[in-house]
Amino acid sequence: MKLSGARVEAFLKSPDPSIRAVLVFGPDLGLVRERVQRLIRSVVPDASDPFRVAELTPAALKEVPSRLADEAAAMALGGGRRAVVLRDAGDGQSGAVSSFLARPMGDALVVIEGGELGPRSSLRKLFEGADNGAALACYGDEGGSLAGVIQEELKAAGLMAEPDAMAYLTEHLGGDRRLTRAELGKLALYMGGPGRVSLDDAVACVGDTAALGLDDLALATADGDHAGAQRVLDRLLREGGQPVGMLRSVARHFQRLHLAAGLMAQGKSTDQAMSALKPPVIFKAADRFKRQLSRWPADRLGKALDLLTEAEVDCKTTGMPAAEIASRALMMIARAAARR
Repeated sequence: MKLSGARVEAFLKSPDPSIRAVLVFGPDLGLVRERVQRLIRSVVPDASDPFRVAELTPAALKEVPSRLADEAAAMALGGGRRAVVLRDAGDGQSGAVSSFLARPMGDALVVIEGGELGPRSSLRKLFEGADNGAALACYGDEGGSLAGVIQEELKAAGLMAEPDAMAYLTEHLGGDRRLTRAELGKLALYMGGPGRVSLDDAVACVGDTAALGLDDLALATADGDHAGAQRVLDRLLREGGQPVGMLRSVARHFQRLHLAAGLMAQGKSTDQAMSALKPPVIFKAADRFKRQLSRWPADRLGKALDLLTEAEVDCKTTGMPAAEIASRALMMIARAAARR
């Protein structure tokens, strides 16, 4: 079965005992890892306990396909329920997992950690259609969910973000839960103790780290620098960046351009329109943002946003390589800007 919405959090807190295996997958690898750990801890207090947690790899299953069922049926030395974790799973492991779900032995919770699995993935289809299996997709934080993660991390450190700072953080974080938490941890260290996080604090700590590459990608795309955008895209992919997160980052930039263009259409000057944006355009990018406003009229910005939205949907639904979909969309937009 598929888990989504409020059911996800309820399941993570207390997994349904009738569910013998859970597939955790998606483009947000940080969130995938976080949820896998939560599932392990739901049955084993100490996730590092070698007697109650068994970790498997695709190579191990290829060598001995029955290993998954054997580990799930094994008894823990000292008692207690066990967790069996299969890392880096893909469609090549569908057969072994299917055999286990058909005749599950023991009482262990089997957790399958996957990456980006399209709707045509045999492993994903197996879990979505199983009565005793669950599929849990992990997409990058955005909107309310991202704001909630930020507030949770800041509150734990005794911090509260001012409105401009919160807007800046939601603009520059997301896409990978692990990176988001790491950057907020650095911000907490920077603040040195409880207090209010100002926009200057957020820019000083987060602006040049978490989103530098994503900012470069968005700016190069809107500039019409298709060669530069491709170089940044390739680098981000090599560093483990997720195509959906990149598309969303570029879309946020174009949404800000679209908002500013709308204000200019109402009679505001370029500077007035830019200063009205929340968070404000950072100083080092102001000249480029201004040039982009002269390059992109509102109707063409709307078309670019439509293309980015379609590309994200295609990444999630077509089964085609997400990196290729993202690259094609960004290059189309960059070339459209260059023709201006």
